[in-house]
Amino acid sequence: MSQQWVFDFDDADPDNRSTLGGKGSGLVRMTRSGLPVPPGFVVSTDACKAHLEVGGDLDPELWVQITSAIKRLESRTAKEFGGAKDPLLVSVRSGAPISMPGMMDTVLNLGMNETSLRGLADMTGDEEFASSTLDRFRSSYLSVVHSVNEPTAADLEWVPDDPWAQLRAVVSSVFRSWNTPRAIAYRRIEGIPNSLGTAAIVQAMVFGNASEDSGTGVVFSRNPATGSPGLWGEYLPQAQGEDVVAGVRTPLPIDHLAVDQPAAFERLSDIARQLEAQARDVQDIEFTIERGVLWILQTRDAKRTGGAAVRIAVDMVEEGVISATEAVNRVTPRQVEEVMHPTVRPLPGVAPLIEGLAASPGGATGVVTLTADRAEALAADGTKVILIRDETNPDDFHGMVAAQAIVTARGGMTSHAAVVARGIGRPAVVGCVDLVVDYDNRRILTPAGSLEEGATVTVDGTLGLVFPGEHPLERSSDGAYLEQLLGWADQQAIVKVRANADTPRDAEVAVKLGAHGIGLCRSEHMFFEPERLAVMRSMILADTEEEWVVALTRLEEYQFDDFVGLFRVLAGRPITIRLLDPPLHEFLPRDDQDRAGDAATYPEGWERRVEQLREANPMLGHRGCRLGITHPSVTAMQSRAIGRAMVASEAEGIDLDVEIMVPLVGSAEEMENQKEIIEREIARLEAEHETSLPVTIGSMIELPRACITAGEIARAAEFFSFGTNDLTQTTLGMSRDDSASFLGPYLELGIRDEDPFVHVDEAVGELIEMAIARGKAARPDLETGVCGEHAGDPESISRFAQYGVDYVSCSPYRVPIARLATAHAANREVHAR
Repeated sequence: MSQQWVFDFDDADPDNRSTLGGKGSGLVRMTRSGLPVPPGFVVSTDACKAHLEVGGDLDPELWVQITSAIKRLESRTAKEFGGAKDPLLVSVRSGAPISMPGMMDTVLNLGMNETSLRGLADMTGDEEFASSTLDRFRSSYLSVVHSVNEPTAADLEWVPDDPWAQLRAVVSSVFRSWNTPRAIAYRRIEGIPNSLGTAAIVQAMVFGNASEDSGTGVVFSRNPATGSPGLWGEYLPQAQGEDVVAGVRTPLPIDHLAVDQPAAFERLSDIARQLEAQARDVQDIEFTIERGVLWILQTRDAKRTGGAAVRIAVDMVEEGVISATEAVNRVTPRQVEEVMHPTVRPLPGVAPLIEGLAASPGGATGVVTLTADRAEALAADGTKVILIRDETNPDDFHGMVAAQAIVTARGGMTSHAAVVARGIGRPAVVGCVDLVVDYDNRRILTPAGSLEEGATVTVDGTLGLVFPGEHPLERSSDGAYLEQLLGWADQQAIVKVRANADTPRDAEVAVKLGAHGIGLCRSEHMFFEPERLAVMRSMILADTEEEWVVALTRLEEYQFDDFVGLFRVLAGRPITIRLLDPPLHEFLPRDDQDRAGDAATYPEGWERRVEQLREANPMLGHRGCRLGITHPSVTAMQSRAIGRAMVASEAEGIDLDVEIMVPLVGSAEEMENQKEIIEREIARLEAEHETSLPVTIGSMIELPRACITAGEIARAAEFFSFGTNDLTQTTLGMSRDDSASFLGPYLELGIRDEDPFVHVDEAVGELIEMAIARGKAARPDLETGVCGEHAGDPESISRFAQYGVDYVSCSPYRVPIARLATAHAANREVHAR
C-alpha cells in the first residue's frame, strides 16, 4: 500500500503534529471539537521532505491523493473547484511542526480564473468583489511561484487559468518555501531543525471582504505583549486575512467587533477560552467573518514577549492549569533575557519624534537605517541600527535580526513587523501614521521635522515612542512574576548559580538578581582605578626592595578594604577570590601617550623596564601562579589582605565562606607551592588574633595538562573552578581575540557547527568531565564550578550539568538566565530517567 500523504481535517489524528504540522494539527483538533472551521486537508510534512529531496514536479502518487482530496472537498461544500457557478476556491498555507510566523508562503483565492470570476460575480451579485478576488489571487500566485512582487500586465501570462495547474504549482512552491533564506535564518536563530519540513494546508475559502458584515482578524486568548488576561487582538472590516498580517492597513482593536457584531464577538470569546483550556496555553487565533458568520481559520500556541511569557506561566500555575515545573520549562532563557532588556528614560524636555503602537517592549538606541540589507551590513561592522520601514515583509527578516529595534509607518499589533519583533525579542513601534519613509532621499519625515539616514534615535517599544538622539537606558525586571518563576527554578535546579563580581557594587547587583554567591572575584580588577594603578605601577618599577615593600603595603590596604566590603554584601554567601592572574606588563603604560594620561610619575628608564617585561605570547607567559611563584610576596600580600578582612568581618558578626583560587595551575607542584604560602599567612593571622579562619584553597583549571593531572592536583586543591575561556583557547589552539577573522568561514563551510567561545566545545567538555572524575577519585568531596563566559550560556550550562559541576558563575546580569537554565537542565535530567 502506498504511503498516505494527504489527511482530511475530519479524518486525522490531531496528536500527529510532526506529520500534520502545528497549523494542521490545530485545524484537525478544532474540526473534531465541532468548531466552525472551513473544511480542508493537510498535505503532510513527509510529502514536503520527499518532494524537496527529489525536486521537480510533485510525486504522481501524491498528486493522485491531492486530487482525490479536492473531489471530497467539492462534495462537502457542494461547489466545483474553479467552476462557473458558485466556484470552490481554496487557500494554500504552510504549516511547520514548530511555528514560524511569516517565514513561509501563503496563497489565497486559488481556483480563480475568468470562468470562476463570472460565477463568483453571479453568486455574490458583486462584480467588484469578484474582480478584486481574481486580482488578489494573481498577485499572490506571481509572488509565491515566480517571486514577482510588483507584477505588470505582461507578468499575468505566467498565471495559468487551469485551477489544477495552479494548485500543483502552489503546493510545490509552499514546500520550497521551507528552504528560502529567510526561513533558514529564522530556524537558525530559533534552533529549529532543518529536517522537519512543512505541511501544506489546503482549505476552502471564506471571504472577510464579501460584505459590510464581513471582516477578518487575529486574537489572542491573553495579551501576548504583557501577559494580562482577557481577549486581545484586532480586526479589519471587509478585508482578507493577509491584509492584517501584511500590515498594509492599520486594523481596529478587537473591542470594536463587540460593538459592530456583538454576537460574533461573544462567540469568538467563548471559542478562545475553549481553545486555551484544551491546549493549556495561550492561543493565537485567526478568524474570518463572512456575511455575519464566524469561521476559525487557525489556532496555535501564541508567540509572546519575555514579560508576557513569565506572567502567563506564573498565572497559569496559580490558576491550577499547569505545574510549577511546567511553568519553568515553558519560559526560555532568551525570554528572561528579554525581560532584562533596558527601558528608556527620556531626557527632560525632549518630545518624541514619532508615536505609534507599542508592539514589542524594551528600549534601544541606534542610527536610522531604511533597508534590511544596510541594517545587516552596518551591524556586521559593530554599528547599532534602528530599522525604519513603511512596513516589513519576510524578506526583511535578516535586517530585523540585525537591528536593535524596528519602526514601521503602517501595520498593527499583529502585523509582520510586530509578530517577528516579539518573536526575536526586539523593541518595536508600528502603525506610526504620521511617519513618512522617503527612500529616494534616504530620510524620514515626521511632524517634528526630517531626519537623515544615519541620525541617532531611541526607540521605546513599551510606550510606542521614538525620540531623537540618545537617551539613557535602564535595566529592569518583571518584578514579582519573574521572582516567583525564578524561585521555582531555584527549587528545581541542582547546579547553583554564582556571579563574577570584583567590587561590593557588583556583588550587590549579583545578590539582588539571585546569585548564590561569587564564583569569581578577579583581584587584579581592584587595581585598575587611576590611584591604585599608579601604586601598582610603582611596585612593578621599584628599583629597591624597600620601594617594592612600600607599594605592596599600600596595595594590601586597598584589597583589605575591598574584601571587607564584599564580605559585608555577601553576608555568608560563598566567594571565590582569584589571586593575581595577568602578567605585570599589562599594568604598565604602552607608550608616551599612555604615560602622559596617567597621574603616576615614573622613574628614569621606565621604558626599558616595560620592554623587559613585555612578552611575545603573554597569555601563555609570566602570569597566574607563575607570577606568585617568582614573586611570592605578592601571593603573601593578597593572602594577608583576605585574612585580615576575614578577621575584621568576624568582629562585625559577618558570616564567612571564603575560597582562595590559584590561577593557571598546570601541575600539583605549582598548586602545593602557592597553597603553602597562603596557609602560612592565614596561620600567622589566626595565631595573632587567636581565632580560626576557615579558608578553602583551590585551583583554577584552564590548561589541558591540569585536566589530565587533575587527580594529582586535587590532593592539594580543595576545589576546581574551570576557566573555560582560557581552557578553550589552550585546547583548540585558537585565540578568542583573533578568531573572528576565520570563524565566520568555518561556520559557513560547516567546519565548525558553532562558535566555541559562545557554546563550550565538545573536546573542552570532555576535558572538564575527565578532570572532575579524576579529581573526585582523589578527593571525593571536591567542589567543582565553571567561571568562564560559557557559564552564562544556557546551552553550555546544560552540558556542565551533565558533567556534574556544583555551580556556574557568570556576569551579574546573566544570573537570572543562568538560574532558569540550571532548572531546565535538572528537569531534562529527571525526564531522561
